[in-house]
Amino acid sequence: MLPRISLVLGAAASGKSAFAERLLERTGRSCAYLATAKAHDTEMKEKLSQHKARRGAGWQTLEEPLDCGRALATISGDRAVLLDCATMWLSNHLMAESDLAAAEAELMAGLALCAAPVVIVSNEVGASVVPENALARRFREAQGQLNQKLAREAGLVVNVIAGLPLALKGALP
Repeated sequence: MLPRISLVLGAAASGKSAFAERLLERTGRSCAYLATAKAHDTEMKEKLSQHKARRGAGWQTLEEPLDCGRALATISGDRAVLLDCATMWLSNHLMAESDLAAAEAELMAGLALCAAPVVIVSNEVGASVVPENALARRFREAQGQLNQKLAREAGLVVNVIAGLPLALKGALP
């Protein structure tokens, strides 16, 4: 049984998305994948295609690069939702020069209204060197703040390293 909100953190290519997918599949519910990535180039298109093939045909995919809060608020309670990923969602908002405070408020409101359990994948970006430019530093700070907000609301927080999950909050199901 998953809590209402779970947060799966990890570095790039840590196995966090595959772990999150397994969490949802174990619920026995129909699974919805709330995709935030945009395929800007061939490499990204291939990565998205691989993720979709790994999930299989049983998953409903909802592409929502910016308005995840609205999408979450409409999902019925008989489903389980994977939001993959909060980092890409944040990047999309930064590139669109959105009001981040308003976007985060809408996301948090959508999470509160979502009737289904939600697993959110996000990158941990604070374990590296201080970025050399202002946009990268703004991104790192915003990502850290977003992860903290999501972790406060989550009943389960997991850090995935090399495909291995470590529960930071709550207990692994």
